[in-house]
Amino acid sequence: MDVSRKEQRVLHALAQGGMIVVLKDDNGKAAGYEFYNREGWLVAGFTEQMFRKLKAKKAIASSSGQPYRITRRGLELVRSEYDNR
Repeated sequence: MDVSRKEQRVLHALAQGGMIVVLKDDNGKAAGYEFYNREGWLVAGFTEQMFRKLKAKKAIASSSGQPYRITRRGLELVRSEYDNR
């Protein structure tokens, strides 16, 4: 299963400790999504479409109402990257 370059970047950041927070409206429906890296910085460019693709591929999951994190399947999909830190 191929994963796009943008999805790879998100999965890599999630593998390092990032998270996806779902913003909800008054009715409990999803109103937006925020993607944070491991340092807690908000990362721009994360869309609802990308969220739906990652969730459909079972690369991310939430448990007990917590933010979305990477799953074992997501770790299998992510390719290793050299990090300049």
